[in-house]
Amino acid sequence: MRDAAHYIDPYHAYKELTLRGILLGIIITILFTASNVYLGLKVGLTFASSIPAAVLAMAVLKFFKDSNILENNMVQTQASAAGTLSSVVFIIPGLLMLGYWQSFPFWQTTLICMSGGILGVIFTIPLRQVMVVNSTLPYPEGIAAAEILKTGAIGIVANQQGEVIQNEDDNQDKSQANDIVYAGVLAAFVSFLSGGLRVIADSSSFWFKMGSGIFQIPLGFSLALLGAGSLIGIAAGVAILSGVILAWGIAVPIFSSLSPQPDNLDMITFAQQIWTQKVRMMGVGVIGIAAIWTLLSLVKPMFEGVRLSIAAYSNKNSQQPQNRAQRDLSPRLMLWISIAMALILVATFYSFIAASNLNAALAWGLVLVVTILTLVIGFLVAAACGYMAGLVGSSSSPISGIGILAVLLFAIIFLLIGNSQGLTTTEDGRHFLTALTLFGTTAVLAIATISNDNLQDLKTGYLIHATPARQQIALIIGCVVGALVIAPILDLLYHAYGFSGAMPRPDMNPQLALAAPQALLMTTLSQGIFSHALEWGYILLGVSIGAALIVLDRLLKYFSHDKFSFPILAVGMGVYLPPTVNIPLVIGAGLFWFIQSQVKKSKAPNVEQRLKKVEQRSTLFAAGLIVGESLMGVILAIIIVISLSMGGSDAPLALDLPRWGLMAESLGFLVFSVTILFFMVRCLKRD
Repeated sequence: MRDAAHYIDPYHAYKELTLRGILLGIIITILFTASNVYLGLKVGLTFASSIPAAVLAMAVLKFFKDSNILENNMVQTQASAAGTLSSVVFIIPGLLMLGYWQSFPFWQTTLICMSGGILGVIFTIPLRQVMVVNSTLPYPEGIAAAEILKTGAIGIVANQQGEVIQNEDDNQDKSQANDIVYAGVLAAFVSFLSGGLRVIADSSSFWFKMGSGIFQIPLGFSLALLGAGSLIGIAAGVAILSGVILAWGIAVPIFSSLSPQPDNLDMITFAQQIWTQKVRMMGVGVIGIAAIWTLLSLVKPMFEGVRLSIAAYSNKNSQQPQNRAQRDLSPRLMLWISIAMALILVATFYSFIAASNLNAALAWGLVLVVTILTLVIGFLVAAACGYMAGLVGSSSSPISGIGILAVLLFAIIFLLIGNSQGLTTTEDGRHFLTALTLFGTTAVLAIATISNDNLQDLKTGYLIHATPARQQIALIIGCVVGALVIAPILDLLYHAYGFSGAMPRPDMNPQLALAAPQALLMTTLSQGIFSHALEWGYILLGVSIGAALIVLDRLLKYFSHDKFSFPILAVGMGVYLPPTVNIPLVIGAGLFWFIQSQVKKSKAPNVEQRLKKVEQRSTLFAAGLIVGESLMGVILAIIIVISLSMGGSDAPLALDLPRWGLMAESLGFLVFSVTILFFMVRCLKRD
């Protein structure tokens, strides 16, 4: 910790939270929120937006002579909060899959996201001193973002003692911004050819039989998923591939050989039906046991986070330090913000519950219960997520597991209330309680995801001498802007593409629907609890497989001295997600591993420094691929919705070339292969 008595503020004259920075942050927020919403619905993953947001902020603000590192940091702080808030798509689309909503009500969706996100910020502010300043937690993403900001800074860059350590030119951040732009333009163009003109395919599969067993060899050509795969690591890539093999190389062939194929179904439809009804439920079991095991393995740091949070809140010394780089929002302001967010939650939950036409006493009782549950669980989850993010990084923090456990907890409590009040005796009552479970869990997930991100950003700020209070304001602004953007983008994508199990029009092609896998999983679990209709046989089979794989993972870590691992949650994803979604993720993970191995094999004396540069370039290129394809998906959705509103088709730009199927698949494979080559050349190039 810096000695306040001898601390020299190197940035005392720097502007920090500026109007232009806020406006730039809003623009980047909209871009990354739209991208993360699209990616989350497509594959059930989101990408960390801190580093690409920092690079874009530096590239734009360089046009202003008085820009500085602190202003850049505020922009990335604001944008990363909104990008993180997009993780609510892991659950809220379930209300449409359930049939409870027919679209996303703007104010209900916005307020539940905004209040949860802001509470996630407020709940973790007292942890900054103990978890960021006085802690040895690594905060991998926070430190990486700080290094990016220092590398691209013009003018002074200081160390932790406030001493100037370097002056940098402005070439580095331009090169980094180019990585995002090149990849983004490429991915957007390919996505336009695929999803707009539809002259190239986004996937291809080879189906065959051995005996009566049906097999599939899948390929997917999504550049966004290729980029996402490069960010997940080789261990997760191998685990996902194992899940694909388990599903389509073992389970589907066995189940299809044991059940005679109906005469009215072709081979592909029959295999897809088996995967949906049986094998995917196995994936639910694997994901469930993996999520629970991950949380159990982190139970000690989770409790440590809660302990530190309670200690921080009970600290009697609330006097604000004089040094601006140590000053948080005042406790009084935090209290008023918390009260305001709690009141917004009450109003939002009441508007949701009032639509069910329950008697006033029961309705207000449920409002009180769900609000208290959200605040209490949210506070505990915020502390746990903040500590876990510092320990293993935001990207590795088990948000899915927290979502699953929150759904189960809400469902069980509402089931008990429903039984006592007679709500579970009717289909409408069970339907309402299932919807309330999903809606309440959305607020908890918003708190969890922002808590996961907040301390990473505050770590970045600590390393570059930012003012914590201003960062916290930027985080709140990011939550507000992100919440305002999420609802219309969700509604747009739903009406343009539909979600798995929720199609707005009967004539839509289900093959083009966004999978929304996490939301489908949460909805399946919630529905199953209230209807007592879960496919427990297949789920328990998946649990057994997951338990065996956990043992394998522990043995692998033990004998390799923690050098190797086998992420079980990724295996579950391989079983649960469509295989044409999984394969680009696997290829991306393998591609990044290959790039790293080539650098490590080089005999250059500065191999560690070069490896770091290659990893940064790869991260930015991957982010560009994700943002480019995702934004084009949103733009095409706008075109589709406009076309439908004018009586047109849901493929207004499609060329509909005759007998083009095989050629489209060949072109898709060719473009995908060329992009892989471009990825390698771009990442391995020497400056």
